[in-house]
Amino acid sequence: WERIAPLMPRPGRRGRPREVEFREVINVVRYLVRSGCGWRMLPIRFGHWRTVYGWFRELARRFLFQTIHDVELMLDRERQGREQSPSAAVVDSQTVKAPHADRRGYDAAERIVGRKRHIAVDTDGRLLMVNLTPADISDSAGAQAVLDAIRQRWPWVKHLFADAAYDRLKLMDKAA
Repeated sequence: WERIAPLMPRPGRRGRPREVEFREVINVVRYLVRSGCGWRMLPIRFGHWRTVYGWFRELARRFLFQTIHDVELMLDRERQGREQSPSAAVVDSQTVKAPHADRRGYDAAERIVGRKRHIAVDTDGRLLMVNLTPADISDSAGAQAVLDAIRQRWPWVKHLFADAAYDRLKLMDKAA
């Protein structure tokens, strides 16, 4: 908490004082992710679900969770004796069944109707980027979107590793 507390929004100078502690909002999000329950089923000890959900949306709108992830990733790399920012990434995809998803497609190679996760990790396996697409999007097209996002968040990545499912020429042109 000491590392992420400075990232939290400061209280306003006017208006009512805050009734919600941001540490509790973070604890609620961790509880929801771990338990898988819905907002309305939140235990009352966390406060009213609408209040907590409103603060969650505000923090997500400010990209706070993404910032926390990136800061913790850099600190973890530093603890392992590596440079804070990764210089290499590994890209791969995984097709998963999603029968009730709004946008889904058919992956003929896997024979699955669903969605495809395009994931980039550093060489130690720390998550750098995720892109979710319908399953009928090719690996190369999904990787290009991941490359665009990596270029924005991790501009120091100079090396990219991918398996044979990716069109090498398209990825090399995009990376260049």
